[in-house]
Amino acid sequence: MAQPPAQTSAQSVAPRVTGSDADVIVVGAGPAGSTAATYLARAGLDVLLLEKSTFPRPKVCGDGFTPRGMKQLIDVGIDCSERNGWLHNRGLRVLGGGVSLELDWPDLANFPDFGAVRPRQDFDELLARHAEKAGARLHEETSVTEAMTDERTGRVVGVKGHVGRGKDKREVTFRAPLTLACDGVSARVALSLGMAKNDNRPMGVAVRRYYTSPRTHDDYLESHLELWDRTDPKSPKLLPGYGWIFGMGDGTSNVGLGILSTSRAYGSTDYRALLKSWLDGTPEEWGYRDEHAVGTIGGAALPMGFNRTPHYRPGLLLVGDAGGMVNPFNGEGIAYAMESASIAAACAIQSLARSGSAAEHALQNYPIAIREALGSYYRIGNLFSKAIGNPTVMRLATRHGLPRKTLMAFLLKLLANLHDPKGGDASDRLIAAMTRLTPAVK
Repeated sequence: MAQPPAQTSAQSVAPRVTGSDADVIVVGAGPAGSTAATYLARAGLDVLLLEKSTFPRPKVCGDGFTPRGMKQLIDVGIDCSERNGWLHNRGLRVLGGGVSLELDWPDLANFPDFGAVRPRQDFDELLARHAEKAGARLHEETSVTEAMTDERTGRVVGVKGHVGRGKDKREVTFRAPLTLACDGVSARVALSLGMAKNDNRPMGVAVRRYYTSPRTHDDYLESHLELWDRTDPKSPKLLPGYGWIFGMGDGTSNVGLGILSTSRAYGSTDYRALLKSWLDGTPEEWGYRDEHAVGTIGGAALPMGFNRTPHYRPGLLLVGDAGGMVNPFNGEGIAYAMESASIAAACAIQSLARSGSAAEHALQNYPIAIREALGSYYRIGNLFSKAIGNPTVMRLATRHGLPRKTLMAFLLKLLANLHDPKGGDASDRLIAAMTRLTPAVK
């Protein structure tokens, strides 16, 4: 498992390159960017964190955190206590095939035994301000449009973009020895360099909406595995995806659904209509109807299973969603954005304390470390996403898997990537063996 970068003293890092605006440019102040900026700044590096929006800002997300996400937050130094606004939960409630099953988060050495919910509008600013406190220089309303490269070597040497809006908008450039692209699914920096996504890797799409609801407090995150498209009542279809209901603890629920690209319905479905159709089938007393809605329906793409590589090219690291780091098993993105950020920061800190080929070797280790941490698991996840794209497989899995609690407890560990690779129980050892024997996706 990846570990947070060691705390390095300011004296141990190399001085800034002449003509640079920072030691490291981090593009995007989402979970990946702010996490990387925090670790880099703590090591004494001059970090420029560029964010196209202004905080606070909304973000389409389920707002739910598994213990894997909570570990990353604890590692980076966030107070995740309930007194600090985190609503803890005990596990996952799974519904489907007429069965409702409550599965507690496993008791593991490597992860806490609780998950949580926190609105992204509040959460992203919390992380960005945390990075500022560590010493990162946050520039809001700074939209990066492309990478700058050295004409002779092709190495990324900075970024171009613009600051402000309307009549106050002006073009800017920033230079640094290293750039971290943490700009999410849009991946503008990577696209400006011709780094296209791999269409053979899964993608997801998610839509969500908030509703005032008496179900605002819940000890479990709730997942509905039978997602029926009843927009055509004469021909209902079981889709490869899931719906969620997460009580936010503030009088509302975050309710949404996600669909995989392995489904024939992907790209041809009106997801907003599908969300309404699904919620119209829930009990009316839950409150998931238009008259109780808070805000509009939001949608977002989920880049999964390393769908954009290489994760390193000279002068540039792809981190989080920009590198397709979303878990193809369950659509979880924040934990993996933060985990990849901690790996990227560790490689960057080592590189900037060295010179010449030794500095480059430290950066070249980033994609190797990412593959070691997640590559085998993501290959299994990519195969899983293809399998459940078949409606027959999905129907059989729901019908015959859900009534078996031991099997579902194992699947919870597998799908949420929550196991102790060294030690643990039989299910931990089985998952560890599966990932050890599976070739890593590249």
